[in-house]
Amino acid sequence: MTGFEASRRFAQSLDAADPLAAFRDQFNFPEDRSGRRNIYVCGNSLGLQPKLAAQYVADVMSDWARLGVEGHFKAKRPWLQYHRLAADGFASITGARPEEVVAMNTLTVNLHVLMASFYRPDGKRKKIVIESTAFPSDYYAVTSQIQLHGLDPADCLVEWRPRDDELLYNEDLKDILDEQSDEIALLLLPGVQYYTGQVLDMAELCRLGKDAGCAVGLDLAHAVGNVELNLHEWAPDFAAWCTYKYLNSGPGAVGGAFVHTRHLDGDGTNQLTGWWGNEESTRFRMTRRFEPAAGAERWQLSNPPILALAPVLASLDVFENAGMEGLRAKSVKQTQFLKFLLDDGFTGQIDSITPMDARGCQLSLVITDSALDARGVFKSLEELHVTGDWREPNVIRVAPVPLYNSYEDIYELSVRLKAAIAANEQK
Repeated sequence: MTGFEASRRFAQSLDAADPLAAFRDQFNFPEDRSGRRNIYVCGNSLGLQPKLAAQYVADVMSDWARLGVEGHFKAKRPWLQYHRLAADGFASITGARPEEVVAMNTLTVNLHVLMASFYRPDGKRKKIVIESTAFPSDYYAVTSQIQLHGLDPADCLVEWRPRDDELLYNEDLKDILDEQSDEIALLLLPGVQYYTGQVLDMAELCRLGKDAGCAVGLDLAHAVGNVELNLHEWAPDFAAWCTYKYLNSGPGAVGGAFVHTRHLDGDGTNQLTGWWGNEESTRFRMTRRFEPAAGAERWQLSNPPILALAPVLASLDVFENAGMEGLRAKSVKQTQFLKFLLDDGFTGQIDSITPMDARGCQLSLVITDSALDARGVFKSLEELHVTGDWREPNVIRVAPVPLYNSYEDIYELSVRLKAAIAANEQK
């Protein structure tokens, strides 16, 4: 019997010993199809729904029905301060102080709002550094910010490029900064690269940026709720994230933002301003003088969408109970188990481009066998009721999430992957 064949019993033994196994029952999975349960490994794109989310949304609907506008003050969770209910959870997950984080907007909106404060071209310092393989929304945001300052992206956008193995290396970024440090105004870089799943050394990125005298922003879309973060200590100027991936808060859910404490004492003139960023005690005086709220709240523009924020609070409650340290430890074991199955059963057919010494939940699987129809393999997986994610030209991204994926899920993924390959071998 090979290790691959014996792995279901091993997976079951790991599940039996897993102190976090019970959290799986707190999530809703897609319905069975053709007698098969769903293997959901797409938390890097959209996390599963926590069952608690329905109750949090129902609470808002009930308060709205009973109280009308008075729900701002008398709801079970009063709407006027509703966004603050996310502060402790966000701070815990990101390694920040509660006053440094705020639930607001969505990811790209937050990047724009924060770049309005922290991308300030001055003299020779006009350039922004991003990774060349950045998610398109980051590229759009950065190029438009450059253009809004009357500058040309061809002159002011600097790209940190991966090497032939598709990975990013800090020494290459350092070379860019050494050569152009007096021209770079901002680094805007990811915590986890979305395509390869590489976890970047965020502490080092922040150090390199500060040493070069430029502002540093982190896009944590694929990092938050996935890997442990320590934003206050790393001290980027700002960071932003979505909550619908590993934070399981629903499609288009309210995002989060971080601004380091060293920037929280300004008078509000170095930012975009809006009504909800005004100090709460004077907000309803309706004056024209902006009085910035305490902490990162001053970057809020509008009152939060309560119904869209309710699932965020529900998810943060689940994370509080589970704890990031334990979740991260389980994730490391799960991806190690998946890599073992790949090495044992798929040699010459599939490999992972995700570095095992710098990984989160996601492994990006490359179909390396030219005899296989790569896209066909992914379609066959879908037919076998596996929910993953396809990226051209030959990559299947899978992300076992420790809150709700079991070790047996990972084993069953390998079984169905075997069947999908068999169905697409070119005779």
